[in-house]
Amino acid sequence: MSSITLYSKPGCHLCDEALDVLLAVQRDIPFTLTSVNINDDPALTAEYGEQIPVVSLDGRVLFEYEVNDARLRELLKGGE
Repeated sequence: MSSITLYSKPGCHLCDEALDVLLAVQRDIPFTLTSVNINDDPALTAEYGEQIPVVSLDGRVLFEYEVNDARLRELLKGGE
């Protein structure tokens, strides 16, 4: 099963939108979803700063700022 990580922080409306897309896709295509608050880790805050949300699939960054629903579905189904 694929693993997706959402790097975000509270009060980020783009992060909320990204989470909504991820949850909608997850209802159709199972994957493990982990949400990481970058404010809890100074290194992540320094790395991602204001470019959140950042979404990675199995450790590879896929999206910044917004999640493309169709592209995510394609990647989860094994497309490159």
